[in-house]
Amino acid sequence: MGEIMKFARFSLPFYFPPIVVGDQIEGTAQIPLLCFSRVKDFKMELKTVKDGFDHATKKQKLCYSKCHETVDLIIQEIEQTLVKLQASDATAFAHHSLLLELKTKLKDMAPLSQLEGPQKDLNIALTKFARQLEKSFNPDISKAYRNVDWDFHTVNQIIASHLYRQGMFDIGDCFTNEVGEEGVAGVKSSFVEMYYILGAMKSRDLGPALKWATMNSTKLKQTGSDLELKLHRQEYIEILQKQGRDPALQYARTHLTPFFDTHQAEFSKMMGCILFAERLESSPYADLLSPTLWDKLSEELTRRFCDLQGQSFESPLSVTIAAGVQGLPTLLKLMSVMTSKKNEWQTMKQLPVPVDLDREFQFHTIFVCPVSRDQATDENPPMLMSCGHVLCKHSIHKLSKNSVKSFKCPYCPTEIDASQCKQLHF
Repeated sequence: MGEIMKFARFSLPFYFPPIVVGDQIEGTAQIPLLCFSRVKDFKMELKTVKDGFDHATKKQKLCYSKCHETVDLIIQEIEQTLVKLQASDATAFAHHSLLLELKTKLKDMAPLSQLEGPQKDLNIALTKFARQLEKSFNPDISKAYRNVDWDFHTVNQIIASHLYRQGMFDIGDCFTNEVGEEGVAGVKSSFVEMYYILGAMKSRDLGPALKWATMNSTKLKQTGSDLELKLHRQEYIEILQKQGRDPALQYARTHLTPFFDTHQAEFSKMMGCILFAERLESSPYADLLSPTLWDKLSEELTRRFCDLQGQSFESPLSVTIAAGVQGLPTLLKLMSVMTSKKNEWQTMKQLPVPVDLDREFQFHTIFVCPVSRDQATDENPPMLMSCGHVLCKHSIHKLSKNSVKSFKCPYCPTEIDASQCKQLHF
């Protein structure tokens, strides 16, 4: 799987436009891996392949067993004949009789007919398995390639950002030096700071995280995030457990009081912990000690950090790979149908069939005209008619004879004047 992902990581982006997967942050937080959103389907495909492999293996073992059994019988008959020949003082005629007898026995055993059946079954099983492998794992993904104009500067930045996002700073530096990209230094410094904070959180040190949250308090509030409160709450619980009531109360007066007006319920819960300071793990507030809270805090901090830096939570390169893996089978099947129309495949602006992707890969609204079945474009935008229904511009022009006369809406009896239609912007 590692080799497959390594190949996909640097190959699939060149078949699909950049879109985004999460990554593991060196033992701290984990960002969801989008490329495994269809694990269930993939397991089903692997099960089919495994069943085919098991069938071929069974036939191979049967053929092997039959061959050895037949060979052992032949060896046994030959050895018995040799013993008779060596023990016999008979004439050459007697020797000739023994050899004829051996020949008759071997003929009666019919080794060839016994071997042909299992060998034939094995060949059939292997042929079917090879076809199944080719169907499930088509190695020639170049069929789906289309000639496009690449912005290599953008592609290099996406790759470099992905490496830094994963914490692979040395590899990222090596890559940027080799391709001559100088504009990603700011991205690196941001992720260096993020990894420093996450590393400290892994050691149960919230100091760097609280310092960052305090510096960005206004921005966090503007996004509706209560991350700063959650960090202070976690620090308060740590102090209560390790130092006792008085230091925890002092910390609450200093750092938690500003949140009282907007988070009274949370504040009351934290104050309730004071009553169970020495047995918090068996109190009604035991959930505040859950190790998963640290993981959730790390994930939320990662999300908010990326947000304030203008970065997406998931890596653009990883989402590209995940979307490409999901859409590639459809493109390969389409290309196999269009093998005689390679030029058309390279020049078409819109695919003749939809490529279904899961919700996590849908980042903006797409309108498909219900009349022409064409996807809206800048040249053929969606148009709102006076009745409230929507068609693409080209369909309206066609129905109105190039805006010469009114026409009836395909979905209701309203007469439509093409000049009154308004362009929609999603």
